Amino acid sequence: MRIHCKVVVIAVCFGVFLLLYFLGGKAADDPLLREVAEQEEKKKEEESNSSRRSHSDFGRNVAEKFAKKSPVEEPLQGRKERKAINRGMNAKSKPRNIVGRPLTKRRRAKDVMHLAVVACGNRLDETLTMVKSALLFSLKRIMFHIFAEDPLAPQFEKRLNQWPHSISSKFQYRIYPITFSVGNADEWKKLFKPCAAQRLFLPVILKDVDSLLYVDTDVLFLRPMDDIWSFLKSFNSTQLAAMAPEHEVPKIGWYSRFARHPFYGVTGVNSGVMLMNLTRIRSTLFKNSMIPSGLSWEDILHPLYQKYKNHITWGDQDLLNIIFHYNPECLFIFPCQWNYRPDHCMYGSNCKGAEKEGVSILHGNRGVYHDDKQPAFKVVYDAICDFPFEDNMFQSLFYPIQTKFLDTVNTLCGRIPQVFLKQIEKTMKKAFDEKVVRHVRHN
Repeated sequence: MRIHCKVVVIAVCFGVFLLLYFLGGKAADDPLLREVAEQEEKKKEEESNSSRRSHSDFGRNVAEKFAKKSPVEEPLQGRKERKAINRGMNAKSKPRNIVGRPLTKRRRAKDVMHLAVVACGNRLDETLTMVKSALLFSLKRIMFHIFAEDPLAPQFEKRLNQWPHSISSKFQYRIYPITFSVGNADEWKKLFKPCAAQRLFLPVILKDVDSLLYVDTDVLFLRPMDDIWSFLKSFNSTQLAAMAPEHEVPKIGWYSRFARHPFYGVTGVNSGVMLMNLTRIRSTLFKNSMIPSGLSWEDILHPLYQKYKNHITWGDQDLLNIIFHYNPECLFIFPCQWNYRPDHCMYGSNCKGAEKEGVSILHGNRGVYHDDKQPAFKVVYDAICDFPFEDNMFQSLFYPIQTKFLDTVNTLCGRIPQVFLKQIEKTMKKAFDEKVVRHVRHN
């Protein structure tokens, strides 16, 4: 009996198991249930796809933001070459030769410096020595604008054309007659020194020139002209010209003691070295004491001269001081070592910039190149004048200056030889490195 009950129980359990099995299989095949299951699966797929799209959109947005901030990323090889160039690869590096040199040539071809000088009377040799000093040390090409009296023009052309190709390839020149666009030409020509007033009309005559450095004939460059040319980048939005002070000490300054007309600042300015943005000068209306409204550069010159001609001593320089007295915001002042004159040493050394860095531009006014009053200036002038272009600069230029300076140590300006020698020695070392050391490394 017990065995029979056990068999019955087992059979019932097996039957229930089969019943559940068949019912489960049919439920899985039921269309409604199958539709619900498919909907659940689609919902899960859409959620996963939307999640992937959100990540993709986020990545795209980030990429777009970076694309706005920087240009298209350069190839890996390009980055390596650029980094190598920035680190200063040696002369054997092909990327430096291929990439660097053409860019330098294009940049130098466009970047030409303009220098103007006015020569009259017996200033031929002095002017050519100034031109020579500019070419000895400068790096960029120079365009010389030479304003000369008619008898001097063919002499300039003859002498300049005789210079060696290694020098003539570094510059161009144009010779202009002496002309004055307003007023009486004879009156302008006799103002202070012969033809000196010509510099006032440079913005009017050189209409195609944007920027210009004017220097007197008795100026010598002891470092590259490129360095003073770079002051143009230091001009603010209102500045259109740059000059050095006439004196460093008001107590011994000429303008502060004797001037009978307005002048710039405390000691006035010296116009022997004058850097100009001619484009700005031509487009500016200058304040003045004659009429309430401003006057253009060309319109202000003659009435200004007529008003002050009985009160000015230094001619065109005095007129420039008057103009910038009423327009001080237009003037940039560079340090005294960029226009170093006998006044900076004959009353005691008073140009601190020259004591620290040496003279950058030597201005031998007072005729000191041609007499024995200040032999320190004459030593430098004679050495540059006599220097053969293609000789070694240390042997044929610096050492003669250094040796002859020993004879000037008992003079007022010769007592401070480092002021005259420091910058020119530094310039020659740099020129030697440019022309010799780098050439040897390249080969």
